[in-house]
Amino acid sequence: MTETTHTQTTPPGPADRTRSPEFRLAADALRGLRQDLFHQAFAYRPLPRMAVDGPLTRHLSGRLRAYAGWTPHAVVAAGGVVAMAAGVTGADAGAPALLCGLLALAPVLLTLVRPVGAFWLSFAATAASSVLGSNWGSWPWLPGSLVSHLLVLTVVAIRTRPRTAAWMWLLTALYGFWAETAFGYAHYDTDTAPLLVVSALVLLVVTVRHIRRQAEQEVTAQQTVTEHERSRRTLLEERTTIARELHDVVAHHMSVVAIQAEAAPYRVENPPPELEKAFATIRENAVAALTELRRVLGVVRAEDYEAPDAPQPTLADLDGLLANVREAGLTVEKAVTGAVRELPQGVELSAYRIVQEALSNTLRHAPGASARVEIGYVLGGLGVRIVNGPPPAPSLLKPSPGAGHGITGMRERVSMLNGEMTAVPTAEGGYEVTVFLPVPAATAAIEGEA
Repeated sequence: MTETTHTQTTPPGPADRTRSPEFRLAADALRGLRQDLFHQAFAYRPLPRMAVDGPLTRHLSGRLRAYAGWTPHAVVAAGGVVAMAAGVTGADAGAPALLCGLLALAPVLLTLVRPVGAFWLSFAATAASSVLGSNWGSWPWLPGSLVSHLLVLTVVAIRTRPRTAAWMWLLTALYGFWAETAFGYAHYDTDTAPLLVVSALVLLVVTVRHIRRQAEQEVTAQQTVTEHERSRRTLLEERTTIARELHDVVAHHMSVVAIQAEAAPYRVENPPPELEKAFATIRENAVAALTELRRVLGVVRAEDYEAPDAPQPTLADLDGLLANVREAGLTVEKAVTGAVRELPQGVELSAYRIVQEALSNTLRHAPGASARVEIGYVLGGLGVRIVNGPPPAPSLLKPSPGAGHGITGMRERVSMLNGEMTAVPTAEGGYEVTVFLPVPAATAAIEGEA
């Protein structure tokens, strides 16, 4: 027996043709209608409690503040009671009036847990009320049904999105026009047009509120991202500034190494060839390191950067810095403990910049306050403490024009030297910055001999 497989290709037809823009627009609209009002229409979505951190609720006591979170639920329930009263008074006395009242109340209360399902229940309740209610007056929306449906549209629009509100309004218009056309001949008046006008205004206000809230959320998110990027850029700028300042320090030491390596063979009479070759290698490596260092500095240098003419400051220049801030109006005193010695230039430069930034922050954030600078030379490194007192009139302080990233620069300098830093407010209302910069004993001895 021979089995043959036959493959048949579908000839090109309407399914292969490119859909028109109108068809795609209609398909997208129907897909949105299904997603908003049909897909999981009766899903359980309880109305969350209101936040109680607003300008009014935050002043309430503990129990009242807890009850205030249920304010939206109470408002919806009160609206349901109003709709129930309108349904009872708008129908014939007796059982029909009670049923019309309950049919007006149920959809409103359902919006608290199943908002989209409440919209469909409102349609069913409207149709049932039109049968149970009286034949005179407005129709197809009896008073209770009109109030109930308007409340349902408002609550569901608030709890969903503007597209859902548009679909609900359109379906309400279709139902009203269909009811008037099919069954309106036996009634004196219809109220579909007034309901559509009032509901359109209400839904427009709700939609504007949605759009405004969404815009505020987007602006807040963008501000958060912008602040993060600004902090990151400031951090990179601080690191770049530190790299520029340390370039002169490292370049000086490498130049000294290169010069000493070149001059060393001439200090020894008849040096062996191996020693001359070793010094030549040291000089070549030092010159190559200087070249690479200048290339790296060229990468991190800004276009408007100008190399400073004066040498980088050290702790020996600290008195001049204190004199400048005293002329600016800051009362500052200095205390030095331990045996003063020369430290690596990078350590002294970082310590100087940290003191400079801390005193600048005092002038900027606590004008009129006094400050104290303490320098401690210890066995394992250098300790720096800058503390300022509280400003004389804190209530009169204006916002500082600074960028607020001075602490970031201090931490970067300390982290570069594997040090430790704390920056905290004091109990008296001032601020304290404490820094420890480690200096290995061998490094300190070499610097002292140099």
